[in-house]
Amino acid sequence: MARILAIDYGKKRTGIAVTDELQIIASGLTTVPTDELLDFLKKYVESEAVERILVGEPRQMNNKVSASEALIQPFLKKLVEALPEIPYERVDERFTSKMAFQTMIDSGLKKKQRQNKALVDEISATIILQSYLYNRKQSFN
Repeated sequence: MARILAIDYGKKRTGIAVTDELQIIASGLTTVPTDELLDFLKKYVESEAVERILVGEPRQMNNKVSASEALIQPFLKKLVEALPEIPYERVDERFTSKMAFQTMIDSGLKKKQRQNKALVDEISATIILQSYLYNRKQSFN
């Protein structure tokens, strides 16, 4: 089996998470500067089998697309051009940043560590991926 990779896309930096080969566990991988994201993804898929890429879909409480979607659409076009053999899916990412921050508090990270925005982005990508795995499992049951 191949991995599933999740992206929490941001204007400045992007959090990335991946599953294990059996697609059971979601783990934070890294955070990369957004302008280096495509190069990172190309190199990653050269060394690891990736079945699909999940891209967070920012939505507002009324279910309308967030303004940051305008930044994601051009990236998606470039992603399809760069990695046409790997399908992508969009995943609702509402509340992931808040959940990531709460996860940091719950795990006992000190205030200074919680201010690390790169870590918040990586944890957010992990939450996106974990929710996808959970929802996929529920649809099988």
